[in-house]
Amino acid sequence: MTITVLGIETSCDETAAAVVRANGNSKPEILSNIVRSQWEAHAPFAGVVPEIAARAHVDVLDTIIADAMKEAGVAYDDLDAVAATAGPGLIGGLIVGLVTGKALACAIRKPLIAINHLEGHALTARLVSGTVFPYVLLLVSGGHTQILLVEDVGRYRRLGTTIDDALGEAFDKVAKLLGLGFPGGPAVERAAMRGDPKRFDLPRPLLKRERPDFSLAGLKTAARNAAESCEPLSEQDVADICAGFQAAVTDVVESRMRRALALLEEEHVRPTAIVAAGGVAANMAIRESLEDLAKGTGLMLVLPPQALCSDNAAMIAWAGIERFRRGDIGDPDAPARPRWPLDDRAEPVLGSGKAGAKA
Repeated sequence: MTITVLGIETSCDETAAAVVRANGNSKPEILSNIVRSQWEAHAPFAGVVPEIAARAHVDVLDTIIADAMKEAGVAYDDLDAVAATAGPGLIGGLIVGLVTGKALACAIRKPLIAINHLEGHALTARLVSGTVFPYVLLLVSGGHTQILLVEDVGRYRRLGTTIDDALGEAFDKVAKLLGLGFPGGPAVERAAMRGDPKRFDLPRPLLKRERPDFSLAGLKTAARNAAESCEPLSEQDVADICAGFQAAVTDVVESRMRRALALLEEEHVRPTAIVAAGGVAANMAIRESLEDLAKGTGLMLVLPPQALCSDNAAMIAWAGIERFRRGDIGDPDAPARPRWPLDDRAEPVLGSGKAGAKA
């Protein structure tokens, strides 16, 4: 059975549309995947401004969808469904994308599938490599830092989460502190390449915590203290702070992932793979650390290409296909939801779901 879905993504500061096709058991095809970034509009504020983001989505979304359809070479009648991000994220942007998706689905008389943005990230491994359930997911982005066991479509168990800042948020704030601009993650990574990671003794929070949780606020404060200790900052000072911060983050990520795997082993759960997703999963130091972890555990490592780590609509279209296959086409009146946990059974934790926080 061939399924073709148009995906729409507007949860934060990227406007995206994509067409993905699945044909039986063969590898899915990304027929188009167009992303329009808003970095230049938000750069003067060193973070995402919700009102600016929503207006930018309104200005370009229709064009992005038309371009995605043209590049894919399909007509609207060829679609089986429209999938749009309904949350979590910035409410203004979510409304723009979801309402557009509903209107389009109604006009072409196709079902509208409301997608959890985090589920899009969680299922990307199946889009790129057909990863079999269950697998362990490190979800790291501007608004989320979690470790989850992905048991099936719609079945996610949170093993660990941040208790304060998300990892991408911490990268952005360190970049802002050091005057590196926005987006912060790539800027810190570039500067770290020129730095000495051992010059500053930065902490590795929660390494001994029984549950594989994260805490980034103290590490961020330590980076600020390091910067203040050597003002005025030279380029080498900035590079060394970035290198030390990135090294600390990498150690924390590896430690927390090891702990999550140990907990699953105690439960006699054998995952098929380690998967990383979200914008921060594009960081090469973190990817190399996960490669070492996978080799040591004998598990397959799935790292989606960088274009599918950051926010994109191909993952939304694919999540729509996964849902469509199961006959779960959702509620055409689904609301936009600024908060929408993947594991709604997990105990709420302060900092675990600050959707859209990038500044």
